[in-house]
Amino acid sequence: MLTRVRALAQGVYERMLEWELSSTPSHVAVIQDGNRRYARKEGKETTEGHVEGAETTEALLHWSDELDIDEVTLYTFSTENFNRPEDQLEAIFDLVEEKLRAFADADRVHENEVRIRAIGELEMLPERVQDAIDYAERRTASYDRLHLNVALAYGGRSQLLNAARDVASAVADGDLAPENVDVDAVEERLYEGPTRDVDLIVRTGGDERTSNFLPWHANGNEAAVYFCAPYWPEFRRIDFLRAIRTYENREESWRKHRARRALALVRAVGAAEAPKARQVLGRFKDALPSAEREAIEDEVEPAAD
Repeated sequence: MLTRVRALAQGVYERMLEWELSSTPSHVAVIQDGNRRYARKEGKETTEGHVEGAETTEALLHWSDELDIDEVTLYTFSTENFNRPEDQLEAIFDLVEEKLRAFADADRVHENEVRIRAIGELEMLPERVQDAIDYAERRTASYDRLHLNVALAYGGRSQLLNAARDVASAVADGDLAPENVDVDAVEERLYEGPTRDVDLIVRTGGDERTSNFLPWHANGNEAAVYFCAPYWPEFRRIDFLRAIRTYENREESWRKHRARRALALVRAVGAAEAPKARQVLGRFKDALPSAEREAIEDEVEPAAD
């Protein structure tokens, strides 16, 4: 009886959370942490933790499609993970190979038009995993509804370091002028990655750090971050909705901050001298409380067309 009541209450809360959301992130990146710790807690083999974690990954894709999220990036295997015992590595590689091929053949993936891509230093992976990556990418190459990036042999710091070296070499060789070193020059030297900036990073398992994950795509966009206690195999839809609520709250706070900074600049130098600030103010003023909006209309609205 108690279990049924708890399940009913959870269902009501989940629906309430979804009803309260007014927007969702375009790109969610997930650090799937806690598979091994979950297995130890449950008295299971480490490999079973990874298998159950893969089931959560399948569920996440379904939730993302329901919530109209455009892109999901999963931190599946980092360059540091190569330091694990050989038997664990072989089990992980077996599972990754199996799941990539299963996803590539799954009816749900094709019905939802999910495009699968792997990102990272893929040449470090066993040939059988590289073959599975190639298979999954070829099978879904024509889709564009939901992008699924699987980060394998991935290290954000290493990626940025290699890009910096390439830029330095291009400058030294005379192929790139120092004054032309800009965002585009760096981005074109990163290995192929997400199609858009990250809006929200989710990390399970209780650790509050982003572990060098997508630093270029997340930090530059000031992505929201949601840390939660459940291990990845325990992660539920209700946890995902809480993460999205964190994104929404951060987005609202960011809009207020932009509007207030623009208002301060307009007040300091005048609307005519700060056209960019005036545009920002016009864009984000609706994020401010009504009293502040009214003050803006009284002070600068005539010049803020």
